[in-house]
Amino acid sequence: MAQVFIIAHAPLASALKSVAEHAFPDAAASVAALDVTPGMSPDEIESRARVLLGASAEGELLILTDAFGATPCNVAQRLATGSRVKVVTGVNVPMLWRALCYVAEPLESLVARAIAGATQGVMQVASVRPQNQAKQPAANDQDVGHHQQ
Repeated sequence: MAQVFIIAHAPLASALKSVAEHAFPDAAASVAALDVTPGMSPDEIESRARVLLGASAEGELLILTDAFGATPCNVAQRLATGSRVKVVTGVNVPMLWRALCYVAEPLESLVARAIAGATQGVMQVASVRPQNQAKQPAANDQDVGHHQQ
């Protein structure tokens, strides 16, 4: 089973971890997060990431980052040595939830599922006004002009 590591600009990483724990309480042990603040150097971020990963760095690892080319993604690429670590950028809630649903699958399959979750979770939603609903009859409907005999 792969571990999921979220590295993103503060406070996104910890917020996504909280969302993951909310929807998948049992997944708390397989999700780690690192918020990157403006004053952190890439070396400091990498050092903190390695400490957070600890022993889980020996198994399969899926690293999710927020934006390609940004510091969190660049550091994630430093961490991704070998075939047992994959980095996916553009993290969103559907991506994370899909990854957690299939975290037991092989890493390559997990990456594909995470990306599919992200893209399928982005869509335009029609803005529809609520339909006019019939007024519910009062307890004594005789008082509202309804005279049924």
